[in-house]
Amino acid sequence: MLTVDAQRAKVLAAASALEAEIVSVALASGRTLADPVHARVDVPLFDNSAMDGYAVLFADVEGASVEHPVVLRVIADLPAGSADEPELTPGSAARIMTGAPVPRTATAVVPFEHTRDGLQAWDAPAIVTRAPARAGANIRRHGEELRAGAVVAPAGTVLGPLQLTAIATTGIDTVAVHRRPRVAVISTGTELAAPGAELARGQIPESNSVLLAALCTDAGADIVSVDSVTDEDAAFTALLERALHDARADVVVTSGGVSAGAHEVVKNVLRDLIEFVAVAMQPGRPQAFGRIDDALVFGLPGNPASVAASFEAFVRPALLALQGREPIERPMLRVAVTAGWRSPAGRQQYVPVMLDRTDPAAWSARPAAADGSSGAHLAAGLARADAY
Repeated sequence: MLTVDAQRAKVLAAASALEAEIVSVALASGRTLADPVHARVDVPLFDNSAMDGYAVLFADVEGASVEHPVVLRVIADLPAGSADEPELTPGSAARIMTGAPVPRTATAVVPFEHTRDGLQAWDAPAIVTRAPARAGANIRRHGEELRAGAVVAPAGTVLGPLQLTAIATTGIDTVAVHRRPRVAVISTGTELAAPGAELARGQIPESNSVLLAALCTDAGADIVSVDSVTDEDAAFTALLERALHDARADVVVTSGGVSAGAHEVVKNVLRDLIEFVAVAMQPGRPQAFGRIDDALVFGLPGNPASVAASFEAFVRPALLALQGREPIERPMLRVAVTAGWRSPAGRQQYVPVMLDRTDPAAWSARPAAADGSSGAHLAAGLARADAY
């Protein structure tokens, strides 16, 4: 049997990042940067106030206190967005709001909290009751956070709300991102019936297509088709042809039909086109992988728990690599388990577990299956799982 690492290495060797496309920052959530983003403008773009208060000359207010307040003449009102440039002279001040440009002659900003009466008519005197800590206090200096041309986010960054905000702050409106992989999902098995359908003897509700479509979407892919098919070679071949040529899938993920039975439709049709192997993992021992035309094709086992573990080990890393993601591994924690289970010798085991976060300093885990077991056939317990 191949190790999980050996099979994953073969998969990743075939999963080169897809081409880049230019998209609006407003539409880039969840996408992966193909190129680093460089700031277009300095941040901040100009000296601006960090507080609502008064722009002053530090020398005027250096000794201010409640017992010895300093009274200043207010000569201007500067809301955010103001283009005014009042000139401060000794004994004068300008009322200023957070984010407004600080007058070039000002050397500090006194927040309203450190004045008597605070907000009032803008041209009323400012009575300062607490001196700023130093010259330059409460002034955000031009370019102190980032200079134009500096890297805001490197290639491989996944763009979430925080990253998009940072990019927009630097004056960027479009970004180069890798194209999302186009994925076709095919669930095989004559025994499968649509969820909600009346079940005849021998039939079971079909769930793998739901599982795989959701997992692929969660990994950043676009689902171009989702199908369920019987164990008939011609029916499966027709769906595969449609996925490869009509839907132009970059990735095809099948479930079922890859083991050693008599009706293994995926193996029957694709045995000469992709590689069928045994991997030292539990669940998920039978695996298939290869390239047909320009598409990566994964053949996963049929049990839902095996599908989930196989996706985690092989398909998800490939989908992330196709998007140029860095890193592609999930975060890993070492926690205590509160219930044991049997583990097969010589195989890497994937056990869906529930994390107990009651104590933030000492998380623990236990198997998600109601009976605490870890077999490949267990599916209902996945509803309680939040880790492997």
